[in-house]
Amino acid sequence: MITAEETDDVLFGAQGAAAVLPPGTPVIVCPTISPGDAERIAAKLAERGLLPVDAPMSGGPARARDGTMSLMAACGREAWSASETLLRTLSDKVFRVGTRCGDGAKTKLVNNLLAGINLAGAAEAMAMAQRLGLDLPTTLGVIEQSSGQSWIGSDRLRRAIAGDYEPRAHVTLLQNDTRLAVEAVRAAGSKARSAGRARRVRTRRGPRLGHFDKGRGQPLRSANETTSWRQGQKEPKNPRCD
Repeated sequence: MITAEETDDVLFGAQGAAAVLPPGTPVIVCPTISPGDAERIAAKLAERGLLPVDAPMSGGPARARDGTMSLMAACGREAWSASETLLRTLSDKVFRVGTRCGDGAKTKLVNNLLAGINLAGAAEAMAMAQRLGLDLPTTLGVIEQSSGQSWIGSDRLRRAIAGDYEPRAHVTLLQNDTRLAVEAVRAAGSKARSAGRARRVRTRRGPRLGHFDKGRGQPLRSANETTSWRQGQKEPKNPRCD
């Protein structure tokens, strides 16, 4: 499941699981969805006597396979007791971020906000290195051991530099994650300027860069096309952030 709509269908649709699960069963909801949807789904599960666990994940398919993805769990005491063993079997990085369903979704969106910004910034930095004539693997190696390091930058750009554009996940996932993060920030009363820029890069370039779902490996190409310091171009004085 990826969206709240798909989660609703699986749990509460015509053949929904919630109708046949016995009371007291923990239901772990892992997709990246809005906090409001996480709270709503949890309330519907609780009405049926089920134990909702809001537990979005981060790390991508490779880390999911080897059990190292991050799980951000938020749930009541009874739900935690019933699900903790399974959660720790799924991953060795389980964080109980709160007792209220919805706090897991909020934590994931905070992470996604920074991931989107970091990836856009890392791609632009490496595009700059390329235009300055630097050796890209060497430059990225320096960054990885210095203050500019980020996990998502290393993961995506190391492959892009090597010419590896094979798909690991749908490019639309990060688009959706960034959109939800920006919406959450704005709902909280913040402006999310940097996140808005990162989202625009994904929204405008994503459909083309995501051709055959290879967009996840192509941030460097996007940065080379969109970076504000390209020859003959200047960044707008008042860029829109929506």
